[in-house]
Amino acid sequence: MKLRYTSRAKDDLELAYAWYERQHKSLGDDFLDCIEASIKSIMTNPEMYQVYYASFHGCVVRRFPFLIFTRSKQKISLYIQSLIVAKVQKPGLNKVKM
Repeated sequence: MKLRYTSRAKDDLELAYAWYERQHKSLGDDFLDCIEASIKSIMTNPEMYQVYYASFHGCVVRRFPFLIFTRSKQKISLYIQSLIVAKVQKPGLNKVKM
C-alpha cells in the first residue's frame, strides 16, 4: 500500500512540528516519532480505526492531542488527509473525589 499525504496534511504536520519545537527543543522530534508510530499502525490495518465521517478513519496520536485522518482507495493507496488537534477526554478525569 502506498502512503500519500494531501497538501493540507503536509501543512498541518509542518505547523505542528514547528510549534512543538518552539515549546521545547526536540519536542517536535518526539511529535514526529509519535506520528510515525501511528502511521505504521494505520498502514498495518487502516480499517481498524474509528470512522468519523463517510470513509474517513481517525487515529489518535499517542502523547499528543492529534487525530490523523485517513482514507484508503481500493487498498492500493492510503491518503493522510489531515492532522487535527483533538481534545481527548479520559473517562473520569474531571470527577472530583471527596
